[in-house]
Amino acid sequence: MAAQSSVGATSPTSLLLFVTVIAVTLGITWWAAKQTTSANDFYAAGGRISGFQNGLAITGDALSAGAFLGLTALVFNGGFDGLVYAIGYTTGLPIVVFLMASKLRKLGKYTFTDVVCSRLSGNSVRIFSACASLIIVAFYLIAQMVGAGQLVQLLFGIDYNYAIILVGVLMVVYVVFGGMMATTWVQIVKAVLMLGIGVVMCLLVMMQFGFSMRELLQKAVEVHPGKENILIPQALARDPVSGISLGIALMLGTAGLPHVLMRFFTVPDAKAARSSVLWATAFMNCFYAMIFIIGFGALALLRDHSGYLDANGALIGGGNTAALHLSHLLGGDVMFGAVSAIAFATILAVVAGLTLSGASAVSHDIYGALFKRHGSDAPDEIRIVKIATVVLGALAVLLGIAFRNQNVAYMISLAFSIACSSTFPVLILAIYWKKMTPFGAVLGGGVGLASSLLFTVLGPSVWVKVLGYAQPVFPIDPPALVTVPLAFTVCLIASLATQSSRVPTPVAGA
Repeated sequence: MAAQSSVGATSPTSLLLFVTVIAVTLGITWWAAKQTTSANDFYAAGGRISGFQNGLAITGDALSAGAFLGLTALVFNGGFDGLVYAIGYTTGLPIVVFLMASKLRKLGKYTFTDVVCSRLSGNSVRIFSACASLIIVAFYLIAQMVGAGQLVQLLFGIDYNYAIILVGVLMVVYVVFGGMMATTWVQIVKAVLMLGIGVVMCLLVMMQFGFSMRELLQKAVEVHPGKENILIPQALARDPVSGISLGIALMLGTAGLPHVLMRFFTVPDAKAARSSVLWATAFMNCFYAMIFIIGFGALALLRDHSGYLDANGALIGGGNTAALHLSHLLGGDVMFGAVSAIAFATILAVVAGLTLSGASAVSHDIYGALFKRHGSDAPDEIRIVKIATVVLGALAVLLGIAFRNQNVAYMISLAFSIACSSTFPVLILAIYWKKMTPFGAVLGGGVGLASSLLFTVLGPSVWVKVLGYAQPVFPIDPPALVTVPLAFTVCLIASLATQSSRVPTPVAGA
């Protein structure tokens, strides 16, 4: 069983499953296009998605290919340290449940900007919110496109540029023709497939060890150079400040991602909004628990199979192929083809959600509310969102090609850092603090956004690993431990200093 047959070579089974995924998602889009007849349908699926369905869709939106392949790789390489990321992702969702879910559904219409502007009047707030959303979506989308190109190239031997174009075309088709309805159901199907393949892989791994977790961990300790250290949080102990900062970025950043917040406008009421996050939390916790088994299974099994390793003992194709190699080891071409196809479905679901969020910021938040505020109609706005989707898709393809050799991980961390330092403070204060002013929101959110960008560039991920300097100017990576309190402080001080300029926006039922 040669590893070369599992990665980089296209088997008939892999191709068949790959084409099947594309066919199913295009079929969903065709069905959704017939259901989409109004702006509410396009932006929010008509508010007809149930709490359970939305929970699956949130799961599909949040579980990117990086979460599956990347976290498995982190566990494969570092053991327990890889699970810190999983804990951060899932703990962000309960914050949404207890602080924001009901309010988001009551105050918002289609976007994060709608919620903020329901509390704070003025074009400056709307422009800031829309621009912050676009910046977050841009970094997240570039990272996903680069990862998509690398994954499709690796799995099917397609040239990187053509792989990027394929993903770009498909995501534009989903959004332009199916809107939120197509995006939602692609995410639901992807979540079900991801959870299903996770269960199968876990069962196959545990079968190798007689369903004994003790034997699995013993084997992992035996073959890993770090021995027992892989069972304790090593990186967190070496740099606890950055570890805490990472936890803040993942927890609060999740609650500030525009494409995740947009999902709460697809359900009929606040109760469904709360239940959808509870379902999503349950599904994601199950998935990340399975990542623990899959990651340690890859660690325990693959290091004993030289066919999956290069001359230096590293995985062929890089660390992110751990889950793919493991699937081939456990189930041959059929399992490898299934995992590959589901990983591709994962990419499609995430980029579709990001594209819709970014295009909505252009059409609804900027064009519909500012340029056409006295004469905008639904057909006109839908036309603009479709044009924005095509433009955003083209930019995503070009940037994905331009950034192909860049570090994907720091772009994702940058998206989370910006979200927790800009959209999250503005959103939470706009909802709960009556003294918040438009000036305070714009200044505080702007400072949070700018500082998170600046400190990330000056930090270890960019200054040292990308630019090649010996020492970082700013040592905390990511910088959320500093930028989040800074954003909140500026919001508070600026709002208190400009109370006389505040023009409250009354909201029924808030």
